[in-house]
Amino acid sequence: MGRAIVVVPTYNERENVSGLLEKIFALDVACDVLVVDDNSPDGTGALLDEIRAGQPRLHVLHRAGRMGLGSAYIAGFRQALEQGYDHLISMDADLSHDPRYVPDLLAAGERTDVVVGSRYLTGVSVVNWPIWRLALSLGANTYARAITGLPVRDCTSGFQCFRAAVLRSLSLEAIRTNGYSFLIELKYRAFRAGYSIGEIPIIFVDRRLGSSKITRREIYASILTVWKLRLGRYRT
Repeated sequence: MGRAIVVVPTYNERENVSGLLEKIFALDVACDVLVVDDNSPDGTGALLDEIRAGQPRLHVLHRAGRMGLGSAYIAGFRQALEQGYDHLISMDADLSHDPRYVPDLLAAGERTDVVVGSRYLTGVSVVNWPIWRLALSLGANTYARAITGLPVRDCTSGFQCFRAAVLRSLSLEAIRTNGYSFLIELKYRAFRAGYSIGEIPIIFVDRRLGSSKITRREIYASILTVWKLRLGRYRT
């Protein structure tokens, strides 16, 4: 299987991150974790440094301030690629992405270049979302699939596994989006480059602690992003 690492962006996730790390390091599969913290005001970065002192499988990348989800993932991916990992998993820090699916993502990643943890592969597998947010997510994914032709049910999922060769070939510095639109653009670039993309079903449970970072501005930006991708405004 090779070496695997989970890349987790954080901003004000002190309430969640220690529990997430405990679950990942308790898995039967051996994988490291790289947390990219954007100088969280709640002390997430300091807590991570305390945990790292006793956990050699944890790596922490501190950034000067809040620079966006896509930017955080790109910084984490670059560091992980420089360190020679074979599979890179992206996931949220708020425990809405259950670490128990990490082994399934890695197993599927042995056969497929990009594997998406999908909330919509077998119907709707989302817990504790208000109906308006579920409707928004379903509509956004239907819209993104129709415009981009992406062959996945969950285009906006952030729970993904990439073979290192995929990310090395995609010219990460050319990615134009930064917020949640980044999740669509990254899949689209891999798809257009000819890489295989598959999905595994997951159950997504809304965060219990802390607050969501998604904004209306990012939602509107994602609507424009799919057209820019389709029309070649973001060159692949």
